[in-house]
Amino acid sequence: MKASESPLHHPRYLNRELSWIKFNERVLAEAANVRQPLLERVKFLAIFESNLDEFFMVRVSGLFEQVEQGITEETPDGLTPEEQIALITSFTSKQRQEAADLWMRKLVPALTRSRIHLRKVEELSEQEQVKLAERFRTTVFPLLTPILIHPTEKFPFLSNRSLNLAVILKDSEETRVARVKVPDVISRLISVPGQRGEFIWLEDLIQNHLRLLFPGVEVVDSFRFRVIRDADIEIRELEAADLISAVEQTLRLRRFGDPVLLEVESQMPLEWREILRLGLQLDERDVVPVDGLIGLDGLWEVYGLDRSRLKDRPHGPLVVAELTEPDSLFQEIRNRDVLVHHPYDSFRSVETFVNAAALDDQVIGIRQSLYRVGSSSPIVESLLAAAEKGKQVAVMVELKARFDEGNNLVWARALEHAGAHVTYGFRDMKVHSKLCLVVRQENDGIRMYAHIGTGNYNPSTARTYTDLGLFTADPDVCHDILELFNYLTGFSKHADYRKILVAPIDLREGILERIEREIAVHRKSANGHIAIKVNSLVDPEMIDALYEASEAGVRVDLVVRGICCLRPGLPKQSRNIRVVSVVGRLLEHSRVYYFANNGKPEAFIGSADMMRRNLDRRIEVLVPVADQAQIQYLRDEVVLACFRDNQQAWILKPNGEYRRVRRQTGENSFVVQDYLQTRPATRVSSTSPG
Repeated sequence: MKASESPLHHPRYLNRELSWIKFNERVLAEAANVRQPLLERVKFLAIFESNLDEFFMVRVSGLFEQVEQGITEETPDGLTPEEQIALITSFTSKQRQEAADLWMRKLVPALTRSRIHLRKVEELSEQEQVKLAERFRTTVFPLLTPILIHPTEKFPFLSNRSLNLAVILKDSEETRVARVKVPDVISRLISVPGQRGEFIWLEDLIQNHLRLLFPGVEVVDSFRFRVIRDADIEIRELEAADLISAVEQTLRLRRFGDPVLLEVESQMPLEWREILRLGLQLDERDVVPVDGLIGLDGLWEVYGLDRSRLKDRPHGPLVVAELTEPDSLFQEIRNRDVLVHHPYDSFRSVETFVNAAALDDQVIGIRQSLYRVGSSSPIVESLLAAAEKGKQVAVMVELKARFDEGNNLVWARALEHAGAHVTYGFRDMKVHSKLCLVVRQENDGIRMYAHIGTGNYNPSTARTYTDLGLFTADPDVCHDILELFNYLTGFSKHADYRKILVAPIDLREGILERIEREIAVHRKSANGHIAIKVNSLVDPEMIDALYEASEAGVRVDLVVRGICCLRPGLPKQSRNIRVVSVVGRLLEHSRVYYFANNGKPEAFIGSADMMRRNLDRRIEVLVPVADQAQIQYLRDEVVLACFRDNQQAWILKPNGEYRRVRRQTGENSFVVQDYLQTRPATRVSSTSPG
C-alpha cells in the first residue's frame, strides 16, 4: 500500500478520534506556553487530563464495545475500531507522559520560584511532620479502608478516576497486595502547618503513615495508580416514568462501567502491575506507566490558590441597563433584535429575560428548553417562581445530557412540584436546542418574545465559554419556536418552519442548499464566501459540499475549535478552504453559519455542530439573524477575526497537523478573545422591526 493510500492519509477525510487528540494536544501546548500566567498553565494541564479521561470514558469505551461485538466497519477515513484503538493508545500514552514531564520539570520549578512549594513529607522539619501526623490520625485515617486485592478469590471494585495506592505487604513468607483509596471527600492539597505557600499531596501523607493501617505487617512499598471506566451508559426507555428510572439507573451503573484504562506509577514492578491488569481484565496496551504525578485533576486545587498575580486578569462583561432591568427589557426587544455575545456581554440579560417573565403580570406563559443548567440556576429558580404564581410554564428537560443527568433530574422534579409542565424529550434523540419563549398579553394583543442561544442556560459556563444569543420579537421566528415546543412537549409533526432551521427536519438540507446557492452565485459574480464557526466538523456530506464549493472558487473560512475531519488546502479539492482553531482562556463554543449570497448575506446562530449526531439524531435549532450590522459582526468579529489571532490560533495543515500562528516581524500582537472584550455584540446593531 502506498503512503497516500494509508488509512492515516485518506485523501478526503481525517480521522475523528485522532483529530480530537490533536485538539487536546493544543490544550496541552497552552500548559507549556510561557506567555500564559503560571496558574493558567496549571489549569490547562488539569483540563488536558479531564478531557482525556472523558475521551476514554466515552469514545474509547465505545470502540471497545464495537470490537467486543465483532464490528469491523470502517470510518469514512478507512479505519476499523481495532485500528483506531491501537492508534489512540499510541498517541495518548505519549501525551500522558508529556503532561507528567511538563508538570515535574517545568511547572513545579516555576511554582517554587513563585513561592508555591510542593514538598515531600520527608523534606519537612520534625515539628511539621509531627503536626501533619496528628492531622492524619484525626482527619485522614478514619476515611481509609484497606482492601486486599491479592491473593483473593474475587478482585474488588475500583471506582472510576479514583486515585489509589497499591500497598505491598509481607507477612511471614507470604507477600500480599492491598489497595488503599485516596479519599476524594477532603482536599488533596494539604497546607504545611505554620508555613504559607508550602503544601504536600494527600497521597504522600498516606504513604508515610501506611504502617498505622497495617499494624504487625511489614509494609514493603506502595505505588500510585488509577482506573478509567466506561461511563457512556445508553438510555433507551420511551415513557417519561421509565426514562426517569433509566436515568437513576444510569447514574448508578456509571460507577461500575467496564475498565478501559489503567494508569500506574512507572516504578511499580511488573508483577504487581500484572496483578492489577489481570484483575481489571485489561490488555497490556491498556496499561499506561507514568513517571510523575498520577491524577493531574488534582491540579485544580493548585489553580484554586489565592494568587491573583499568577492568573489572567478578570474580564468584566458589558452590562446594558435596558437588558438587565425587567421594566425595560421587553420594550427593548420589541424595538429591535438584540444579539448578545457572552462573556463579553453579561449573561444577566438572559437571566433577566426569564426573571422578568416570572415577575411581569402581563406574561401569561413561558416555554423553556434545559440541557445543562448546573447545580445552581437562577433561570430555573425564575421558572419555579413563575409556575408557583400560576403562569403557564412548560419546560423540556433533557435528562440524557451526559454527566448532567443528576442535576437535570433534581430540577425536573422541583419544576413538576411547583406546577410546571415538564417533559423529557425522545427515546432516540437528545433535545440540544437552546430556546426560551415568553408569551405576553399586551394592549394590542398577544405578543411573543424569544431567546435562541448557542450555549446552555448555565451561569457558570457563561463566564468561561464564548456563546451567542438572539433576543427577538419577530412574529415568524416566535411562531416557529412555539410550534417546535408543541412538538417537544406534546404530539406534533410540524415540518414547515418559516425562518428557523430545525434538525433533524430541515437543518441539514437548509445548510446544503445555501452552500449550493453560494456555488451558483459565485459562478455568476465571482464573490462567493462561506464563513462558519463550529465546535466540530465531522459530517462527510457537509465536508463534501464544502469541497465542492472550494473547487467552484468559493472562499471558505472555517473556525473549528475541536474535531475537524476536513483536509484544507489541497489542490483540486480544498485549495480555497482554510481552517483555524483558537484555544485560549475561554472555551470557544459559539456556532455561526454565514453565506455572502451576492450582497444579500445570510447568517444563522444556534446549537448545531456539523456532525451526524447533531444533524440527524438531535433536536437542534439555527435562527437567522436579520440585522445587517449584526450579520457583519458575526462574519468579521466572531469568525474572521479568529484568523487574525497570532497568539492563540492554530492553522490546520492538509496532513492533519496544526501549526501555531506566529506573530510576524513588525506585526502587532492580536488575541481575538481580548479584542472581543472591546467589541461586545450589544453595541452593534441597527434597528430591526419588532
